[in-house]
Amino acid sequence: MNLFDLTGKNAVVVGGAGGIGQALAKGLCQAGARVMISSRNEESLKKAQAELKAECGADVLYYAADATDEGQVEKLCAEAVSKLGKISILINAQGFNKKFEALDFDMTAFRAMLDANITSLMMTAKYFGRHFKENGYGKIVNLSSVRGKIATKAAGNAAYCATKGAVDMLTKALAAEYGPFGVTVNAMGPNIVPTPAMTAIFEMRAKENNVTVEEYIKMQGAGIPMRRIGTADDLIGTAIYLSSAASDYMTGCTLYPDGGLTAIG
Repeated sequence: MNLFDLTGKNAVVVGGAGGIGQALAKGLCQAGARVMISSRNEESLKKAQAELKAECGADVLYYAADATDEGQVEKLCAEAVSKLGKISILINAQGFNKKFEALDFDMTAFRAMLDANITSLMMTAKYFGRHFKENGYGKIVNLSSVRGKIATKAAGNAAYCATKGAVDMLTKALAAEYGPFGVTVNAMGPNIVPTPAMTAIFEMRAKENNVTVEEYIKMQGAGIPMRRIGTADDLIGTAIYLSSAASDYMTGCTLYPDGGLTAIG
């Protein structure tokens, strides 16, 4: 028996159009799952669909939905069940980060981050959780961050750290509540990962340090035990583990594919 084989499993990756979410969708496909990706932007979904087909030959489905809108989340769940059948895996990879010093934090941005980074996870867990309860089985994997465990020295991340800390505790609470239904709820907390969404931040930080982006990335990795920052592909193994039978007796945990940062942080 291959505990990591996802053949015959159907998965939904929210936030699956680009960056970490797309990498996780690729990993699930390569492990044998049938996958639907979702995000707000249909063009981004089409692009991700084509790239996933080219990378791993998988015919990934997509559905455009705003995960901060409860009605759209309910429709996403219904559409996934309609197109794929019984869903076994939900990956919550949605969210974003806006940086402001706490003394001048834009509260509109703060509330938007709360909605995208934590409220949306509650809503997807609500509707997919009902489906999982009916089937007596399910895997929910939430994308957290090392910043849910350790804060940054630099200013600007109060909202991000707060929302990722909330992800960790929501994961624990849902695990306790959903466990009797045969549903596991876990999270993964990576370190900083270079994705398209991070490009502007890397460029800004590199300029502040008067170095190139490549040099800045090397600087960021120098203080990590593995001596490099991670890539989106470095997270795939953790996601497959938490989505597979290999983790059937693990729930309420946050795993850190972070190169060792939380070991020393």
